[in-house]
Amino acid sequence: MLNRRYFLKQSALLGAAATLSPVADLWGKPANPDSIPPVHKSGDTYTVNMGHIKASPSPARQIIIPDVEGFKVLKGDFHIHTLFSDGNVMPKDRVLEAVNNGLDVISITDHIEFRPNISKGGRCKLAAEQADDFNIWYASARSEADNKELLLIRGAEITKRSMPPGHLNVLFASDNNPITAAVDDWKTMVQVAVDQGAFILWNHPGWEAPTSGGIEKGAPLFFPDVHKEIVRKGLLHGIEIFNYNEYYPVVSDWCNEQNLAVFANSDIHDSELATYGIQNPLRPMTLVLAKERSLESIREALFARRTIGWAAGMVWGREPWLPALFKSSVEIKALTPGTLELSNKSSLPVAVSLGGAVFELPQNVTRQVYRAEGVKNLTVANWMTGMNKPLEIQLDLQV
Repeated sequence: MLNRRYFLKQSALLGAAATLSPVADLWGKPANPDSIPPVHKSGDTYTVNMGHIKASPSPARQIIIPDVEGFKVLKGDFHIHTLFSDGNVMPKDRVLEAVNNGLDVISITDHIEFRPNISKGGRCKLAAEQADDFNIWYASARSEADNKELLLIRGAEITKRSMPPGHLNVLFASDNNPITAAVDDWKTMVQVAVDQGAFILWNHPGWEAPTSGGIEKGAPLFFPDVHKEIVRKGLLHGIEIFNYNEYYPVVSDWCNEQNLAVFANSDIHDSELATYGIQNPLRPMTLVLAKERSLESIREALFARRTIGWAAGMVWGREPWLPALFKSSVEIKALTPGTLELSNKSSLPVAVSLGGAVFELPQNVTRQVYRAEGVKNLTVANWMTGMNKPLEIQLDLQV
């Protein structure tokens, strides 16, 4: 009966024999040395290291958006969860996902009130050990974000089970722990956050979950008096028009009426791969028109309401920034009085109409379109400035 020592001895002899002649590939040419398996000659070991076998990582997604009136257009996601509340991914992995998706900035906004992975019997031991620190998800991702040159905003989610107020994200607080200390009174939580200079975002206003902070199923959306009050007091600054895979069209009007910044966020809990796939162009993100690529510039831009939502092949924004973004992204030339040439210089989805048919304008593709006599506006069918109100671009071109 062959024993293990005899087997290893014979394997070593075979390995030695294999080294007596050069290794060639099927075409008779010498093989790449990196592709030759290591020769194991000695030692009683069960493990042979086969070297580097991982596939080369895919390059990060490249999103091209020209500057808009001197502002840089930064790509962000301001609603993300990890194992430190009810997500399935560690904070530093969220950083890697964001970089792969071409994002410039994220905020990890784990729940303050709802943390099932940390509760008794929860599955995240590291999180449980840091259960009293509500800055831990930010601290855990910070070094990786700095290493990858991703801007990381300290964030948290106030998670109330009634609507109003629903769920509110806190961005740019200096310390989440004093906010948590007032957990029994959401108005005090918000006030403590704002006193720290935080930006407050109303999450998924149309989410149908009446026992978890959402609205009744099938209930029409309206702007609650409670939210009007906190807007008036300067305690609410933005609202999600798109969350995960849900779109709330009326939010366009609310942003205009209440002077709120518009957001499209993922609210991601599972991995990026499981939720959206790899570098999905339909994935939600919020565009920020910032003076420079820095946290302070992003904070200034949010409070100035210079944000634009992008998701599911649609773009949402307010005057004057949405038309300014279009004019920076799409070049229009008049070839003849009845013919226009359009070219999309950005990665943004563009579908335009000139008095009738709608056609898409892919990135770096130039198209000629017929302009009927008397047509003075170009309609951008998938860019919205209000509920059911597509962007209109005035044509004042001369041949």
